[in-house]
Amino acid sequence: MLLWSVGMRVRRSSSVLLLFLSVILFLVGPCQPGCRETGQCCTGRDPSCFSKGWRSDRTFGTCYCDQACVSTLDCCHDYDSACPALSCVVSEWTSWSGCAEPCRATVRRRNRTILQEPLNAGNPCPHLEEHAGCAEYWSQHGNCHNPPVPALIISGGYGNARKKRDIPDSIDITGYCVQFQLTSLTKGCQQSSGPHTQWMQHLREGHRVCVECQPPALAVGQTHCAGDGEENDGGRRQSLQWQAVGNPRCRGVWRRVGRLEACSCPTAHSFLFI
Repeated sequence: MLLWSVGMRVRRSSSVLLLFLSVILFLVGPCQPGCRETGQCCTGRDPSCFSKGWRSDRTFGTCYCDQACVSTLDCCHDYDSACPALSCVVSEWTSWSGCAEPCRATVRRRNRTILQEPLNAGNPCPHLEEHAGCAEYWSQHGNCHNPPVPALIISGGYGNARKKRDIPDSIDITGYCVQFQLTSLTKGCQQSSGPHTQWMQHLREGHRVCVECQPPALAVGQTHCAGDGEENDGGRRQSLQWQAVGNPRCRGVWRRVGRLEACSCPTAHSFLFI
């Protein structure tokens, strides 16, 4: 009986030990190669950049070592340490470019370069180029005795409500349209949240806009509206300054494309000379 009892205890101890080892093997898994041992760190979404092991969501199976695994939650357990995120690094701004035509509404530029591309879900690169109006730059430095006067514009919808005062009914004045391409504008345009200034938020660099010249901005005896560039149109696409009515912080530079008999731009990109 004594020998039988001892044998039973040994068997029970062995069973407990085997069970314990099985649990340990289950938790650890058959192998954990992960990203480090396979030497993989891939950009974007790469289905071929995978391994076998524990994932960051604590499940075992196929795991990935690509940048997209951060959002899909299927990274290998060691992705963060094996593939650390590196944010984009850029240089300092260069000096502003010179103005080809001092005291005219041309555009100056400055830029910066990428020193380190973003890796492994690091922060993306910021914009690399900035534009600013040359006329404003030269005027602030006191080099212009007669800085150009900007064109005053307002939303095209205003033309449906404003009265054509000071224009006799018997005189028929035909207006026209001028198309411009926006080359630079201030940040104040995007900060226009009032009910009468929200239209300024549609202004974007590179967009083409239509500006209509009609009475009373086009008065009796006048051939063009102030600031439309008609008097200096020598067949080239000249740059001019503009100012939004209702927000003195919304202004910029645009390049004259040409004169049209009728405006054909979308409503959000249609304006009036004042």
